[in-house]
Amino acid sequence: MTRTAPKILLIVGGGIAAYKALELVRLMKKAGMTVRAVLTKAGAEFVTPLSLASLTGHPVHQALFSPEDETAMGHIELSRWADLIVVAPATAGLMAKAANGLADDLASTALLATDKRVLLAPAMNVRMWEHPAVKANLARLTGFDGLHGMAVVGPDDGEMACGEYGPGRMAEPAAILEAVQGLLAGAAGRPLKGKRALVTAGPTFEPIDPVRGLTNRSSGKQGYAIAAALADLGAEVTLVSGPTALSAPPGVTRVDVETAAEMHAASMSTLPVDVAVMTAAVADWRVDDVASGKIKKAPGGPPMLSLIENPDILASVSSAKSKRPRLVIGFAAETSDLEAQARAKLSRKGCDWIVGNDVSDEVFGSDGNAVTLITRGGAKAWPRQSKAAVARALAARIAETLTD
Repeated sequence: MTRTAPKILLIVGGGIAAYKALELVRLMKKAGMTVRAVLTKAGAEFVTPLSLASLTGHPVHQALFSPEDETAMGHIELSRWADLIVVAPATAGLMAKAANGLADDLASTALLATDKRVLLAPAMNVRMWEHPAVKANLARLTGFDGLHGMAVVGPDDGEMACGEYGPGRMAEPAAILEAVQGLLAGAAGRPLKGKRALVTAGPTFEPIDPVRGLTNRSSGKQGYAIAAALADLGAEVTLVSGPTALSAPPGVTRVDVETAAEMHAASMSTLPVDVAVMTAAVADWRVDDVASGKIKKAPGGPPMLSLIENPDILASVSSAKSKRPRLVIGFAAETSDLEAQARAKLSRKGCDWIVGNDVSDEVFGSDGNAVTLITRGGAKAWPRQSKAAVARALAARIAETLTD
């Protein structure tokens, strides 16, 4: 029996990232998909209809009121022709219209009329991405019931066309293709729907006095990316986060903590869950007697600090008896003997998998990572890739395990 090619409706919004839509079309076509494109008026300022038509092999749809389109493939027909709608770039304006049911052009009308899943690839200036209105609109879009709940890929951190740096760059075309393939696969492309996940991320901060403290260089980026990837696959995710400068991923419930003891309490109160991914860089020790006032420099040298051990969050979750998650995954940040150290931690902590990463190569705070997945059955080194790509690969492996 001949397999029907997946049908993708690509909506190209008005942003500098629109140029990536051309490469996305090429990749989707190469993957055997049929692609039709809707180009917004603003999008046409960045890419031409001719470019999109040449790559898709189909006329590009632009006008809401087009006699040709209304007699051949009207906006209702167009929105329902597709197996999946991809919005790339998904601008703040397009997202605002979709979140509030506005339909004043072909793109927004198609989004309102569709009965298929929608994948958003947001792209905008970092200040726009972090604006409360954009966050509220995105939360609404991802929170709609059933098929109306939109999936999100990205955005990535990086340098913007405007010269600023931060979250807001549209995900790379290969990452969007991977998300498209994930959504096309399985029941509504959300294999973790109905599953609950706990993710810990970021550093902890152990106070010495009201001013100083013991902490580490973890940015939280890998943990936040994993939380987002699990949510994209349909999981109900609780992210227990130490102090970071990151925004909570769409569709994820974030619980903010500071110390290891607070993270331990928050994590244990989240149980039971189906999977726990413990990426946080938790301080092993804390000061026994935190000073009530700032410790002053005095003759005779620095003060002596008495340290006591913090609770072991990974071991506690792994040994939670009736509340133990089906799958417990720890992280091991090492500077030498990565596999041996990670395998020893796997045995010592009682978890199921360990993701080991070599932090001697400027991993903290960067957007890339090279990890080795350690299980009781063996070890597999993954190539260096973006932390978002690592997160998606790990989430896919989790989905395979939990849906067996």
